[in-house]
Amino acid sequence: MTANPKLPAEGGPVAPAQPPQSEPGITLLDPPPQAAPRAQSPAQLWLHRTSIFLFVLISAVAGVLLVILPWTPEWTDNYLLLSYPGLRTFVTNGFVRGLCSGLGLLDLWIGFWEALHYHEHST
Repeated sequence: MTANPKLPAEGGPVAPAQPPQSEPGITLLDPPPQAAPRAQSPAQLWLHRTSIFLFVLISAVAGVLLVILPWTPEWTDNYLLLSYPGLRTFVTNGFVRGLCSGLGLLDLWIGFWEALHYHEHST
């Protein structure tokens, strides 16, 4: 049986794999080049502005409700919790109320951060 000259002999050294060739000065760890942002039509721009406004508005309203509502009587004296006393005991726990208020503060922070960091790409 004859050996194929293109294949290494069994037990012989194997040549290391060559890295793919790329442009000089660019390594594999560099991020890919970014394309220039496309110009948006006026309709797309206003749709984006409206979606950001609605996101901030919903975040602010939900955040305020989650900060204030757990400390009001409506939190514990409602029809759902009067039917389930075990759930009412859990919901009236200070830790659960604080957790809800903390989520409300986080929601407020996310909404206002989004509003403050909004910018339109100039083309």
